[in-house]
Amino acid sequence: MQLEIIQQKIYEVRGQKVMLDFDLAALYEVETKRLKEAVRRNINRFPSDFMFELTRDEYNFLRTQIASLENGKGKFSKFNPFAFTEHGVTMLSSILHSEKAIEINISIVRAFVYIRQYALSHHDLTSQLKELEVKYDKQFDDVFEAINYLLKKDTLEKQTKNRTKIGYKE
Repeated sequence: MQLEIIQQKIYEVRGQKVMLDFDLAALYEVETKRLKEAVRRNINRFPSDFMFELTRDEYNFLRTQIASLENGKGKFSKFNPFAFTEHGVTMLSSILHSEKAIEINISIVRAFVYIRQYALSHHDLTSQLKELEVKYDKQFDDVFEAINYLLKKDTLEKQTKNRTKIGYKE
């Protein structure tokens, strides 16, 4: 299974990277209904940090982000989907016993690990850019201050040349 395909099915909801039940069902080649049944039968294995049900607003927001979902009767589930975190996806392997489920789970966990590693390296780059920004902002502030001073000085000189002189004249 290609990591790109799985990565496209990972969304951010409530500040967490999650996969939705219908995407997982498609990957596992089972019906979404059957996946949800298995989860409900083993609900004690899925605490809120492993799996949660999306609200209708969250689902509608995600639907606008996912171009492949269409409006219309029978085009999407009338039930809110379950969102599984990385730990929830891992827990799915303990309740789904097919070879396909095990193979897909390994790929999904690899995708989550890759995303985490990318985010960490991206975080390092971001912090380095912020350090450079702070360093050079001071220099740019000094340059801008000098330019503003020169502009003000030039403006003041023009204003004083155009004024009529009063008082003692030579």
